[in-house]
Amino acid sequence: MQQPIAILDSGVGGLTVAKEVMRQLPHEKIVYFGDTARAPYGPRSPEEITRFTREIVDYLNQFRPKMIIIACNTSTAFALEDIRRRVGVPVVGVIKPGARAAIGRTTSGCVGVIGTEGTIRSGAYEQALKELSPHIQVISKACPLFVPLVEKGHFRSSEAYKTIRESIGHLRNSAMDSLILGCTHYPFLSEMIEEVMGPDISLISSADETAREARVILQENGELASGYQIPVHQFLCSGEPALFREIAQQWLGQQLELAPIVWLELQIG
Repeated sequence: MQQPIAILDSGVGGLTVAKEVMRQLPHEKIVYFGDTARAPYGPRSPEEITRFTREIVDYLNQFRPKMIIIACNTSTAFALEDIRRRVGVPVVGVIKPGARAAIGRTTSGCVGVIGTEGTIRSGAYEQALKELSPHIQVISKACPLFVPLVEKGHFRSSEAYKTIRESIGHLRNSAMDSLILGCTHYPFLSEMIEEVMGPDISLISSADETAREARVILQENGELASGYQIPVHQFLCSGEPALFREIAQQWLGQQLELAPIVWLELQIG
């Protein structure tokens, strides 16, 4: 029960999921890996994404995680089932939780999805949404410029607002009433996305639903951590550690006051 939950992402985006796991499961230890040296994953081939995801999971297995959360939509789209076949613990992705949250929110029956080129190209969100509601209308848009903005720490800049407005401003007049942030980097930009899209379109982040699914699985398996120990989290990245740590500290905020974190840099691949 004291084994960690492993969370992996192409970079800092998975911190949005880590933060929610820390909030909903405060006694669970987290080992987080952000592949910042090789981000973004969106433009890469499915084979390359699968290989990268395997390398990260193989590394994280040394920590003997009781669960793996693939907190990257692109990796979820292309590598989730491959990883599930390779490991003996539950593996949770972020696409189906995001789809469930959107179906529960929409009243118009029209849902938007923005994501990386790879995620949108895969059609994974449309498939997940239609499995839940066959008549749902889905409007998808790739936004390849968003992840680099977040990875550089520019998610509160005027450049970011201009990029968001030019990329998705035209979607404001569509029939959608809910918009899935189909990349875990995008919640860093949620305030600006909300401003561009207007108050009538609800933004859906998969982080809350993903953490809830993790809790249900651990509870069913009798593997929830006890409340007797303060967890010590480990956060690793493959690229520039100073920038990664700065972004993580900004995003995690008060969560850092609740449990200590060990910061590590790693060369992988």
